[in-house]
Amino acid sequence: MYKKNKKKEDLSGRIIRVIGYIFIGILALACLLPFLIMVSASFENEKTLVLEGYSLIPRNFTTFAYDVILKGSNEIVGSYIVTILLTVVGTSLGLFVTAMTGYALQRPDFQRRNMISLFLFFTTLFSGGLVPFYLLMTRYLMLKNNYLAVLLPSLISAWNIIMIKNFIKNSIPHSVSEAANIDGASPFVTFMKVILPMSKPALATIGLFIGLGYWNEWYNAMLFLDNSVKFRPLQLLLYNLINQAEYLKNSMAGQNIQMQDLPLETVKMATAVLATGPVILAYPMVQKYFIQGITVGAVKG
Repeated sequence: MYKKNKKKEDLSGRIIRVIGYIFIGILALACLLPFLIMVSASFENEKTLVLEGYSLIPRNFTTFAYDVILKGSNEIVGSYIVTILLTVVGTSLGLFVTAMTGYALQRPDFQRRNMISLFLFFTTLFSGGLVPFYLLMTRYLMLKNNYLAVLLPSLISAWNIIMIKNFIKNSIPHSVSEAANIDGASPFVTFMKVILPMSKPALATIGLFIGLGYWNEWYNAMLFLDNSVKFRPLQLLLYNLINQAEYLKNSMAGQNIQMQDLPLETVKMATAVLATGPVILAYPMVQKYFIQGITVGAVKG
């Protein structure tokens, strides 16, 4: 009887796993299809795309949209370098400051932790608005046409601090810090040599969030960087290219111009491919830490 029940349980478990794999596979395919269609559309002829719609395989393969974007290759390369530097420097500094703040706020011997945590949480509910922010950056900090105006605002996020604070609190006992203190380590040495190595899942997760924020940054660059800056972040450059293509197409509407000479839709798809490609390549490096960092760093009720 026991063996029969065990066989039934094994069979039911296999069926559930197969159903789960099929369901997850369908979801994965549903997430992958839009990206494949986007890549295909970027290599499609503009006229074919407008008249016949999107497809998984380009019907009239052409690289005209990429030729339009890469026409000023020096500007594209410069924007890529600026964006990569902003992402690397901003993610590194943001992780360090965020982790250090979260570690300090979860220490029970830090007397002001509740008051500071309240101030941080308050900023997630209310903000000063665009005008005070713009005046602060330009008039008081004098960061007009300075890359620091793009770097500094995204350096710290209250949500990231709360998440890593809860990760350290729930995953690393305070006795570990006390033991390091007994061995003669200062709080900063404890943080660098004990806490950081044990916080890799949370650091990888938050680093991905911060890195994506810097990689996709265009709004602050639009506010604080004008045409006098030689190289602007990649997203702002691509945004301007799309606006220029759309303006040209609208201004020349009704004139005797071939549609493939003004590849608006294909340029949009090509810019999306150029913008998302490096992120997709970087994501697998932190994927194994991502779910663990999210779940362990969540707020427990």
